[in-house]
Amino acid sequence: MPAAFKRKTVTDMTDGVIWKRLVFFAFPLFIGNIFQQLYNTVDSVVVGNFVGADALGAVSSTVPIVFTLIGLFIGLTMGASVVISQYFGAKDVKNLRISTHTAVSSAVILSVMIAAAGYFSTPLLLRAMNTPESVMREAVVYLQIFSLGLPGLMLYNMGSAILRAVGDSKRPLYFLIFSSVLNIILDLVFVIYFKSGVAGVAYATIISQFVSGCMIFWILFNSHESHSLSFKEMGINHKMLGRIISLGMPAGFQMAVTSLSNVFVQAYINSYGAASTAGWGIYARVDAFVILPIQSMAMAITTFVGQNAGARKPDRIKKGLHDCMMISIGISLVIIAFLYAFAPFIVSLFNRDTNVLYYGVLFLRLNSIFDPFNVSNQIQAGALRGVGDAKSPMYIMLFSFVILRQIYLFFISKITNSIYFIAIGYPIGWIACSTLMIIHIKRSGWEKKIAEIN
Repeated sequence: MPAAFKRKTVTDMTDGVIWKRLVFFAFPLFIGNIFQQLYNTVDSVVVGNFVGADALGAVSSTVPIVFTLIGLFIGLTMGASVVISQYFGAKDVKNLRISTHTAVSSAVILSVMIAAAGYFSTPLLLRAMNTPESVMREAVVYLQIFSLGLPGLMLYNMGSAILRAVGDSKRPLYFLIFSSVLNIILDLVFVIYFKSGVAGVAYATIISQFVSGCMIFWILFNSHESHSLSFKEMGINHKMLGRIISLGMPAGFQMAVTSLSNVFVQAYINSYGAASTAGWGIYARVDAFVILPIQSMAMAITTFVGQNAGARKPDRIKKGLHDCMMISIGISLVIIAFLYAFAPFIVSLFNRDTNVLYYGVLFLRLNSIFDPFNVSNQIQAGALRGVGDAKSPMYIMLFSFVILRQIYLFFISKITNSIYFIAIGYPIGWIACSTLMIIHIKRSGWEKKIAEIN
């Protein structure tokens, strides 16, 4: 085995005890994802406590738009991670280097394009969400500043994807912890000392994101490992880019369209007033943390499957998928019990307004009990992408999260004015997706995809 594949900073997941490989790889991802979420969550906590409920609603209402903007880019990073992990598993250094440099070069171009699109489309997207007028001005300010910092966030994500593909989930964590702490400090300085409101938390976020991006690329350019970066090799190999896009863009497209669809889900919530908007925003922030262990395990199974697909080990893939599913289900049940018991306290951390508390607790308790359905669709989608089947999860998720969810919300809003039935629009999509994903994974013949890897 080449020396570059034996270094302690990478993890070969094609051998060893499967559940240990998954858990020890996923744990740094989980911690890192927590700190990733801290960026926007701290923004919400700071403005909710030091600026006011309208400012909290302004920041919270931008969440679906942010995910819409970065969805396609996340797809690119996912595709790059799958391709790189497969070449790493196959010990193919030449194509490993071509894929890493193609991924980074493409990321630089795409991140600038998305940042510009986000900045100029902000007012239009907020109007489409029926954003309350009381929070509109501050929402525009926050989102436009945030959009300018997207290149930093996206380059960090691409650098992290490269390291994850070769089994290194620890160093991205260290840099993310540092930048998250920096973000907290800058939030407090800008809001409390400079009295800059939502603009301050936005500036704090983009500064911190650029710092994390610079740190991870410093590592990649100064590394001597098989996946290191070199300015001389920087460029786009069109064949490799096509492979990355074919594996990543279905997921990115699905995430972008789903997030755009959620803009209209938000519109239903916003129709109940600013308190409902703020309460739903709190739920969205908390739910982003709730799903982190499952997302971390899904990222782990993608790398695991990618490496073992490159090594032509289908039986190990099947065992890994089973172990990953069982671990994830157990984790989700523990989290749900905790959330249901402490929902009022959790919501009060963001804002103590009576109406905001009511809606926040309602949304959190009602939707959290359906979270186990997210386990099967997240884990099995990650496994399918790792083996090279990116389109099937896209079709299933678009049908469940966009078409079915919007049809349900349209008709239920005509039948009843109850916020309860509007709120479970998300779980309706989760249940459908989980059911369809289970059926597909059993009938797809995914083992044949392994033979197509080259």
